[in-house]
Amino acid sequence: MELTEQAILLQAPNPAAAENGRKLSKKGSFSAHRKTEDGTLYWCECAGSGKNPYRVSIDFTQADSPTCRCSCPSRQFPCKHALGLMFEILAGKEFEIADIPQDIADKRAKQAARAAKKEAAAEEGGSPAKPKKPNAAAQKKKLAKQLEGLDMAEKMVDELLTSGLGTLAGSSAQTFDKLAKDLGSCYLTGPQTAFTRIALTVRTVQKDPAQADAAYAEALRLLVALRSTIKKGRVFLEGKLETGNYSAEDSALFEALGGVWKLEDLKAIGSVKENAKLAQLSFDVSYDEAKKEYVERGWWLDIDSGDIWQTLNLRPVKALKYVKGDDSRFDLLEIPALYIYPGEGDRRVRWDGASTRPLTAEEQAGIPALAQPDLAAATKLVKGKIKNTLAPKFLAVLVPIGALGKIGDEFVLEDAQGGRILLRDRPEDGADHACTERLGMLPRAIPTGSALFGLMFYDGRDKALCLHPYSVVTPDGILRLQY
Repeated sequence: MELTEQAILLQAPNPAAAENGRKLSKKGSFSAHRKTEDGTLYWCECAGSGKNPYRVSIDFTQADSPTCRCSCPSRQFPCKHALGLMFEILAGKEFEIADIPQDIADKRAKQAARAAKKEAAAEEGGSPAKPKKPNAAAQKKKLAKQLEGLDMAEKMVDELLTSGLGTLAGSSAQTFDKLAKDLGSCYLTGPQTAFTRIALTVRTVQKDPAQADAAYAEALRLLVALRSTIKKGRVFLEGKLETGNYSAEDSALFEALGGVWKLEDLKAIGSVKENAKLAQLSFDVSYDEAKKEYVERGWWLDIDSGDIWQTLNLRPVKALKYVKGDDSRFDLLEIPALYIYPGEGDRRVRWDGASTRPLTAEEQAGIPALAQPDLAAATKLVKGKIKNTLAPKFLAVLVPIGALGKIGDEFVLEDAQGGRILLRDRPEDGADHACTERLGMLPRAIPTGSALFGLMFYDGRDKALCLHPYSVVTPDGILRLQY
């Protein structure tokens, strides 16, 4: 890994930790600078709040994933002292050549032994550890509890749909909060979140009646999705009980009901792609009020297949200091094993390790060519995906630009065949994601052969498919409208 300021910021768990590390470096808190002759290990001491300095080191044996160690009690990783040491290296401070400390040498040896064992297993035709076999009795009990929870949820949904959404204004938000809590106890975190969102719509209507129409529309969408989840979920869970199959399955219902995917589970169902190359098209951050967490979302293009994936980094408010933040990426990621979540459209991906390098001019020039053939093809794709009641009512698409301009007060995209689509901000994304007007601020004319990336969605205001632009992709670069 080439140590740059951007690389340090990407290593930091949050911006504050990086800035605190920078301050430690600037005020001269580090002393006894040492490094190995091969430059793979740097270590020193850093003054802390106690009388004894902290011992901090950075091991670059694995160049793309440096190992940071520190004797401080911080639960952040890397801590501000390790980040400060990175800034010391970046600043070109003088490090004396020295022999590797024995404790770090011992840790390196253990790390090397684990890696050798893993490599030997792979060469012998082995594979990474398989998911643990579920405890049948415990899983049977869990499934029964989930079915009990679905019965509770169905009763509430039926009551709401029978009495009409107009009754929401007179409902108690606490009723839905309590049901959400009960569903959490039934291991149904998906429906639990849905009822928490309904509680939020109730509070919205009661606080500001002017927003009633939008709130009722959102509540109806949630109830339709809930009803579908309950019906399909019951069949799914009863089938698992009947067959005694308690493992995670290649079904979006597993996650919709509250299941959590582990990398070994995704590998077990074969949902993994080897040697993927991803370029980030866009990055954004939003706050989920129902879950009390920040959602850092990246949109990625597979430059070999043209598939569009999304990454989600979830940072609960209660654990914000301890969950590493994500950020925009501008280099190409080369990923040995890309794990893909089940679902239809906008599928989430994760990986356990990756290397980065700049996109070549040829790779960048080829990205716009991976767009949909035209707007008609993109529209057909989107309609096919969003009709699923369990799917989000939008789809990420890359579409070719024939012409881009305004008709009246609205931006319009036209493809080479003359097809047109309105460009507008998705209301659900909120004011902090409003970026369509930034199209008028582009510094230069959009070159021929460019494409537009964004979320195509159904806008109920005029019953039409629209496109929320996130970035303009040209043969020589990606112009981001979000971040």
